[in-house]
Amino acid sequence: MINLLKKYREQIMYLIFGVATTVVNWIVYVTMQKVFHVEMTVSNAVAWVISVLFAYVTNKLFVFESKSWKPLVVVREASTFVGARVLTGLFDTFIPTLLFKIGLNQAVFGIEGFAAKAVTSIAVIVLNYVFSKLFVFRKKDKG
Repeated sequence: MINLLKKYREQIMYLIFGVATTVVNWIVYVTMQKVFHVEMTVSNAVAWVISVLFAYVTNKLFVFESKSWKPLVVVREASTFVGARVLTGLFDTFIPTLLFKIGLNQAVFGIEGFAAKAVTSIAVIVLNYVFSKLFVFRKKDKG
């Protein structure tokens, strides 16, 4: 069991901090709405920015273990991370509608488009991991 945890540590940590990022997003969103009475779109935008910042830091430190805080490294990582999240955010915004229109239109729990949204959400999680691993926190060759 320990060997299995070691083998999949990165993926497990990614899932843990992905859930934590979602919780941060919801806490900020609800706080903006209920405590500060901020309009929904603004609340969502602020929640997205804060949750992406949280995701960057936790992915850097705990998932991909990128130790450098040199300004050029942080600027490269952070800008690539945010760019990837913007790209997958656009994917998450538009793909469910496309999937729904081409036939993935099953309602689940009485929610129209749930199947398309679920498929898209899984794809976004995978894409965010792949982008982070291959482009944001890529390991330098040692030789």
